[in-house]
Amino acid sequence: MTNRIKEFRIRQELTQEDLAKKVNVRRETIVFLEKNKYNPSLRLAYDLAKVFEVSIEELFSFEDEK
Repeated sequence: MTNRIKEFRIRQELTQEDLAKKVNVRRETIVFLEKNKYNPSLRLAYDLAKVFEVSIEELFSFEDEK
């Protein structure tokens, strides 16, 4: 799974800390998400999409990576 969290975060001029506070996680969680080293819970994926006002499908790509 890949994501566009960093892209959307930068567009909204949010720091990793700002985003972390908005979705009630630690900044390190945002770091790991942006590096594709962590798969979020459905709740966190929903909360992130809500912050960016996009669908989960726009934020995350679930296609097979080869």
